[in-house]
Amino acid sequence: MNAIAKDGSTRPLFANLFSLGGATGPLIGLLLLCAVLSLATDSFLSFRNFLNILDQITVLGIMAVGMTFVILIGGIDLSVGSVLALSMMVLGYLNVEAGMPMSIAIGGALVASMVAGAVSGLMITAFRVPAFIATLAMMSIARGLANMITNGSQIIGFPAWFNMGAIIRYGGFLTMTVAVMLIVFVLALLYQRYREGGRALYAIGGNAEVARLAGINVSRATVAVYVASAFLSGLAGILMAARLDAVQPSSGVAYELDAIAAVVIGGTSLSGGTGGVGGTIVGILIIGVLRNGLNLLNVSPFLQAVIIGLVIVLAVAAETFKHNRR
Repeated sequence: MNAIAKDGSTRPLFANLFSLGGATGPLIGLLLLCAVLSLATDSFLSFRNFLNILDQITVLGIMAVGMTFVILIGGIDLSVGSVLALSMMVLGYLNVEAGMPMSIAIGGALVASMVAGAVSGLMITAFRVPAFIATLAMMSIARGLANMITNGSQIIGFPAWFNMGAIIRYGGFLTMTVAVMLIVFVLALLYQRYREGGRALYAIGGNAEVARLAGINVSRATVAVYVASAFLSGLAGILMAARLDAVQPSSGVAYELDAIAAVVIGGTSLSGGTGGVGGTIVGILIIGVLRNGLNLLNVSPFLQAVIIGLVIVLAVAAETFKHNRR
């Protein structure tokens, strides 16, 4: 794959980088949703509300990128919400309770997250535990460890700069948390499209045995994907802690469902092998825009859950219909 055109321009690079990979339908749905909400409420179509939506999808956006890689190889990760909580509690304990510098606390939180992901990956590859069961077990383990750190209590008392750095809009535009999310998006797109490991994810999801015969180390790639998913969940937890200026072990409950929903709505097949980060970004925006618009319309949270569930069903039905027509 050529990243640079013969004339030396970089147009093909950016054309490929931001290709939606089959998510044209979800993108059209997003545009229609924005059009409907802009007519339904005057406050939706504003620059300030757009920035609010970006702030609201930060945690989900980062977690969904990791979930995309997991689903691309035909796996599933139910532990991401609990790993997020574990990361937050390790961060709070090391920085506030143990008095360690924030840099060490952040490193410890990310390492704890990656260890959780590595354990899940090894259960799947070395012990042949189904991904659903392995990550379900890790969901319980990580949540239990998060509660054990403070016996179920929250931790407050982070340095003032930690919270301020997360909520201030630099240049009147982006917060630090949104900037990190955008960096994750770009790096994930680059890795998915231009690195051998990224392209291998599609081969594994399409047929793991064929990928193995082609020389791909499927077990190593699988462990790496679950470590990456856990790392991104841990990173999302750190950003969430910065925004809330507190951590509690109950954070992240059911976040795995939102992450899976964003990936599926964006067009990535749950059977693996098709889709990608570009579509997931569209799926994240659909969920963020839908929730924001429903809040502006004063729709109850219970009805919001029903509506988002229906959107997921429609997305899966559309993917099934498209697959059957091939």
